[in-house]
Amino acid sequence: MTADVPTPGQVIDYHYLWKWQADRGETEGRKKRPACVVVVVKNTAGRHVLFIAPITSKSPDEDRTALQIPETEARRATLATHLPLWVIVDELNADVLETSYTLEDRAPRGAFSPPFTEAILQSIQHLRQSAKLRVANRS
Repeated sequence: MTADVPTPGQVIDYHYLWKWQADRGETEGRKKRPACVVVVVKNTAGRHVLFIAPITSKSPDEDRTALQIPETEARRATLATHLPLWVIVDELNADVLETSYTLEDRAPRGAFSPPFTEAILQSIQHLRQSAKLRVANRS
């Protein structure tokens, strides 16, 4: 099983569930979009919990926290390079790999470089410490 466990920085196609959708009682993402695996941890049951950040081409609102994806990183992740893209870092999905019905294709599109992945993680850690990180639990 460990061979197909995504790693931080990998970009996958994922039916991301926005936190506002989860708060309204929705349980499924409305469309498949590129998303970045940020952290993978094992829970007490020994299952892999993936924390996943959405990637969007829509310019984030001023009240959102996001990192614009440089063109080089977009190429590494096999994303579009002809339009601006952002990783939204102020909200995540938490999904259990072994029981997820959302993670259909586990093959990554590509991956961000270690420095860009670290920048994403540091931004998320900062938001978590300041209690501004929102998580939609998919398990």
